Formats: sequence, structure tokens, C-alpha cells
Amino acid sequence: MASTKTDAGAKEMTIAQKLRALYELQQVATSIDKIKILRGELPLEVQDLEDEIEGLQTRLTKYQEDIENLEKSIAAKKSEIQNAKDMIKKYEEQQNNVRNNREYDSLSKEIEFQTLEIELCEKRINEFSVQIKEKSEIINESQTVLGERTGDLDTKKTELNDIVSETQKEEEQLENKASDIQDMLDDRLKTAFNKIRANARNGLAVVQVERDACGGCYNKIPPQRQLDIASRKKIIVCEYCGRILVDDQIMEVDA
Repeated sequence: MASTKTDAGAKEMTIAQKLRALYELQQVATSIDKIKILRGELPLEVQDLEDEIEGLQTRLTKYQEDIENLEKSIAAKKSEIQNAKDMIKKYEEQQNNVRNNREYDSLSKEIEFQTLEIELCEKRINEFSVQIKEKSEIINESQTVLGERTGDLDTKKTELNDIVSETQKEEEQLENKASDIQDMLDDRLKTAFNKIRANARNGLAVVQVERDACGGCYNKIPPQRQLDIASRKKIIVCEYCGRILVDDQIMEVDA
């Protein structure tokens, strides 16, 4: 029912009142834009830094897990080496008690096999150690970058929070004012305003006629069309840029 009342109220407005409301809405929207411009790229910079930090932390976690797995693999290979040495010792003791050359040769092959296993394990340990060193260097570099980015983020957040705290009350007041004005307008006008604003340079959807030209694109407006705009009997848009045009005395229209 509230929506019906709003629409009914909007329909009761004269064209002049609608034009004034649209122009006032544009002024409020422009003031909000200026506040956002004051923040500049800070919100995006903060988001980018947060994303980069999250990526670095994920990368660090992965490399740390890789190192832990490599260390486990090294421990496993060292255990295999010890087992192989124990087997070699056992086979060498058995060689002292063999009864023929065949048994001796068989034990020699086992010793040779275990020796090769030790060499292979040592090779793998060296490879794992190199990987650990490389990943450790990457971790150190990433931690340095992470520290720098965290410092940058703290600085940017402080700057952004300072600006937001200074402008938050004003922005809230402007947002409420914009909402009140939009409640006065019918859905068709609100949709048109928002669409034009989204596509227009500097977010200007409603502009005054300045020096016989559109205040948005600066193209000349014929005298008769200027008279139509000043009469405030219908909503007129610029034929070049599509912005809603109002005369420079629009704020003198009676409420």
C-alpha cells in the first residue's frame, strides 16, 4: 500500500516539480560522488592488497607443507639407508660362514643391491635437500613481501578509515536525502534518471542550459527548444547526449 501512495503522490506532481526534484536529486548524487572521489582509489587498493596478502599466505602455507613432506621423505630415506646397512652387515657376516662359492656370490649380489639402494637413497636425499633449500628461499622472500604488503595495507586502511569517518555522517545524510527525493518520483523517472546517470560522463543525468548549450555535452540548443525547456511543461532531453535538460532558474520553481 505504501508503494501505491508513493506512486500516487508522484503522479500528482507537476512537470515543473518533477524537473526540480530531478535536478535536486542530481545535485545530491553529485555531492555523494565527490565524497567517493575523495576516497579515490583507496577502496580498490585496499581490496587488491587484501587479495595479494591472501594469495601470499596461501603460497606460504603450501611451501611450508611441501617442506614438511620433503623432510618426512628424507627421514624415510635415511631409515631405508640404515636398513640397507644392517642388511649389508648381516650378509657380510653370512659370507664368513658360506660352504661354497655359489652362496658367496649370491650374498655378494645382495650386498651390491643394498649398496645401490643406499646410493639411490642418498641421491634422493640430496634432491629433496635442494628442493627444501629452494622452497625455503621462496618462503623467506614471500615473508618479506608479505610483511611489506601488510604494512601497506595497514597504512591504506588507516587512510581510508580516516576519510570514511570524516565523511560518513555527511554521506548518510545525502543518501537519506536522495532516497526521500526518489520516493517522490514515479518508477519510470527513477529508472530513466539512474540509466542516464550510469551512462553519462561524470554521472550527470540532469544538467542546466548554460550559454545556450547543454551543460553536459556543450552542444548548442536551438532558441525554440530553450523556450520549451524554460516553460517546464514537459521533460526534454538533449538530442546529442540524452541528458535531461532544465533551465538555469529551475530551483525557483514553487514546491
